[in-house]
Amino acid sequence: MATEPREVKRLMIRGVVQKIGFRVWVERKALGLGLKGWVRNRLDGAVEVLVAGPPPAVAQLIERCRDGPPLAKVDSIDIENASPLDLGYRRPGEVFSLLPTQ
Repeated sequence: MATEPREVKRLMIRGVVQKIGFRVWVERKALGLGLKGWVRNRLDGAVEVLVAGPPPAVAQLIERCRDGPPLAKVDSIDIENASPLDLGYRRPGEVFSLLPTQ
């Protein structure tokens, strides 16, 4: 059985991205694209996203995050490769988790 190509990326999104529903928006977009992962606010004001799935779907989510939800003003997105082990931060039984601020 062939396995589907999978990519894991960590995004650090900066700008006006907290207290406007950005995390919930990311969760909905990711689930709609069939992606796994998690999202959390950072103490420095950024939003951190860990996303895993087929490369075209991951790329789509990244592109959508460049604009974000209506009240967002995204200044920058830092993107780096991540480990599948980072998916372990999800809550048990969840495909995509909203995690506490760190």
